[in-house]
Amino acid sequence: MSEKDMTKETLEDIASEQASEAVDKEVVQEDLTEEATTENWEAKAEEAENRYLRLRADFDNYRRRIQMEGETKEKYRAQSLISNILPALDNFERALNIEVSDDQTGSLLKGMQMVHSSLLEALKGEGLEVIEAVEQSFDPHLHQAVIQVSEEGVESNTVIEEFQKGYRLKDRVIRPSMVKVNE
Repeated sequence: MSEKDMTKETLEDIASEQASEAVDKEVVQEDLTEEATTENWEAKAEEAENRYLRLRADFDNYRRRIQMEGETKEKYRAQSLISNILPALDNFERALNIEVSDDQTGSLLKGMQMVHSSLLEALKGEGLEVIEAVEQSFDPHLHQAVIQVSEEGVESNTVIEEFQKGYRLKDRVIRPSMVKVNE
């Protein structure tokens, strides 16, 4: 074999080896690209799943909040009406405290008592409760102290007198009782 043939053969071998290495590099690079693509897709899928889970949790929270707001609205639906009726109820109670001087006034007073009790029963049907005050321990959530006095024989921090009735609708105080409290 001539030197030229050997060189040609050597060059062919070298070219063949380089081609083989290039193919191996392409295969390795394709494998890496596939792995990177697979990892990329897995990362995107995981991110999408996390977004979906957060969105679902947000929606569940929203649904619960709307449901609770609806229940609260239904529970206290009569609050504004009751608040508007309370001054009329107070006036009824003041009128019922008058002294009867004759039969005609007595009849009128009896009729007013019937209307007052009917009104109270209707409001109680909606969940209205009268806040007990006299001889009770003072509670700033239920009572509004207007006057504070010092009386002997009465326990400290006890309500002595009620000036205006307080009312509660279910578990919410609509109006606290205006009271006189012992120091």
